[in-house]
Amino acid sequence: MDYIAILIYMVLIAGIGLFLGKYVKNAGDYFKGGNAIPWVSGAISNFMTKFSTFIFVAYAGIAYENGIVALTVIWSTVLPALVGVFFLAKRWRRAGMMTPIEYMETRFNMPIRQLFSWAGVLFNLLENMVRLYALGLFLKASANISLEASIIICGIIVALYTIAGGLWAVVITDVVQFIILIVATCILVPLCLQKTDGLVSLMHFIPNHFKWFNGSKGTPWFLLAYYIMILIKYSGNWTFIQRFYSVRDEKASQKQALLTAVFFFIFPVIFLFPSIAAKAILPNLSNPEMAYVRISMQLLPPGIMGLMVAAMFAATMSVVSGEYNVTASVLTKDIYQRLFNTKAKDSEMLWVGRIMTLALGLVITVGALYVGGYGGAFEANKLITGLFAIPMTIPLVLGIVMKKPQSWGAFATVIMGIATGLILNMDKSISWQAATLIEIFICISVFVLSGFIKKRNSLNQIKVNQFFKKLSIPLREDEKPNIDLRFARSMNRLYAVALVATGLLFIAMGLPSIHIMPGIMAVSAGIICLLLSVGIQYYNRHTTSSRNDLMPLDPGNSVLNNTKSKKPV
Repeated sequence: MDYIAILIYMVLIAGIGLFLGKYVKNAGDYFKGGNAIPWVSGAISNFMTKFSTFIFVAYAGIAYENGIVALTVIWSTVLPALVGVFFLAKRWRRAGMMTPIEYMETRFNMPIRQLFSWAGVLFNLLENMVRLYALGLFLKASANISLEASIIICGIIVALYTIAGGLWAVVITDVVQFIILIVATCILVPLCLQKTDGLVSLMHFIPNHFKWFNGSKGTPWFLLAYYIMILIKYSGNWTFIQRFYSVRDEKASQKQALLTAVFFFIFPVIFLFPSIAAKAILPNLSNPEMAYVRISMQLLPPGIMGLMVAAMFAATMSVVSGEYNVTASVLTKDIYQRLFNTKAKDSEMLWVGRIMTLALGLVITVGALYVGGYGGAFEANKLITGLFAIPMTIPLVLGIVMKKPQSWGAFATVIMGIATGLILNMDKSISWQAATLIEIFICISVFVLSGFIKKRNSLNQIKVNQFFKKLSIPLREDEKPNIDLRFARSMNRLYAVALVATGLLFIAMGLPSIHIMPGIMAVSAGIICLLLSVGIQYYNRHTTSSRNDLMPLDPGNSVLNNTKSKKPV
């Protein structure tokens, strides 16, 4: 039954992406949803593209060993979302980009744009290899599927729906996968409470696990370094930026960032509690990173366990599909069109984007097989972030905030940052915290100081001044996409069908265990999904408003045709 649940889930997700392919008419629709992604769906997608199976492996290991300090660590993700609300969201939307790197040619110059494009693609490849590796670990332990097979299966499914539907497929499947993930993980929480005789009993049995700063990762020194690292990494994450400029206007971008922060704060509690309880239920696990897998296997009956595995697929596939799309946008727009075919037509760009997506999937799938040699998911992620994310993100993010730093400062930041990271990581006597803070300090110093040295290119400075003036002016109404209710209603029907399929899946998997709590909860969740589907259909038939905050807006025949043409950045 577990395999049936996984198969149905995969068919559902792939089907959504293939269906949406017919609505994607140009590169703008494919890579930024025609600036018409609704802010609620965008926030859900932003949340889903940050929490892969990594949270159920790496952070679960921290929760098992040290308790709720895992929440203290993971709540670092709230900070970049709030920074987005107050400082970055509106800037990214006003920049008028198709890719996160595109503005760098205007802000700096063409060589800097190319440097960050090529280096960013390399970094994204490495990071997504880690994500697929984490998914492989989970499936190997929970579903008796080999590491190699699990990675290949996931890679094929992600490639299918991302190649076909682009960003719209990513966002809409993220919403469906969000429902599956939340419902499946919520089933496990009361089972853990029941097994440990309640929260009070659990707190008495493992009291140190309920201290916010327990263990080595709860020290102020570690948390300071980690919070700053996550702030920098997330603020410059390409999918994070993409969601900001894919919505209708600045207000939608800010609301999306705020809702993302709420999700980052609330849902990790649900995700990590079972791994904390696992310390009392399964106290002698040899590999702490397998805590969530083992507690799921012990407490969930067949069928329901299949739903949990599907939820893990959902978590990682959301992240990887988003990364495929945004990385393909850079390969297509910033590299292919800028270097090899400046006169490429939109239809050509669309097909190049799909080919790039396929190529990314192949490379990432093969590379994921070799991540285990770098100390596991958490350690590999820290190493990759220290070497690449910090020096590449600082010029990308500060470049849209600060006017004075120069092009050579962005270049020097990358070179100095990577060199510093390599040297510090090779010296085992220097702690990760110290190495991270030193690297951050050097990168920021190099970039900022470049703004205090006399500028020689006055023409370039005029271009930079014009760019920052553009960032300071709110979008006009004619620069915002119009809403096509016909497409919105079509997407509503798609949501309704997906909810029906999800509801029937939960009911079918829960019925064999209806005599116990997991079965009752699964069936109840399925009924709720069916009721939500009915509600959407009712809304679809009776709404006459042109506003639709909860469901997608129109890429139609091309949303970009509904707005006046804009000059590229």
